[in-house]
Amino acid sequence: MMIDRRTVIRNGGAATAGVLGMAALAPTTAAAATAGHGATDTHRHHPAGHATPTGAADPTDPTSGVTRTLLQRHPSPAEGWDTVQTLVEIPRGRESGRHSHPGVEVGYIVRGDVLMVFDDGNVLRLRTGDPFFIPSGAIHNARNVGTVTTMMLSTYVVDATKPLVTTYEHVPSKSRP
Repeated sequence: MMIDRRTVIRNGGAATAGVLGMAALAPTTAAAATAGHGATDTHRHHPAGHATPTGAADPTDPTSGVTRTLLQRHPSPAEGWDTVQTLVEIPRGRESGRHSHPGVEVGYIVRGDVLMVFDDGNVLRLRTGDPFFIPSGAIHNARNVGTVTTMMLSTYVVDATKPLVTTYEHVPSKSRP
């Protein structure tokens, strides 16, 4: 089935679940089991495929409510590397938190507006329909600066022996853009 980008954008990403089917957003237990990740490692996702927060959102935590859904994980053609695809959702006014990946990230903003802030001082403004590329090891933070929950589709080619995400402590806003 072909996905029409204009339909996804026009419907604010709401068509994605209908077009892809809900099964595409939540991999089966078998798919998750073959993905090679542990139940307690939220960076590589637990078997249900979600790093979903539990309980009420913490208003003091800027990353509260952010979810990463594992869509698929496969060995890359290069030995020792994996190709991983996730759907990241960042609620309005929240951020992904400073993190890096052990390989490249190629992404697409399905819905929303974000500032992608890099530790080297670069800042990208990304809106619905924008693609992005993040080099291996680059520490970055996606801040939702829009009015809706941002949805980002991210594909990674990463070292299979390392966690998909390495997180870093939050740095107060006054010392970064």
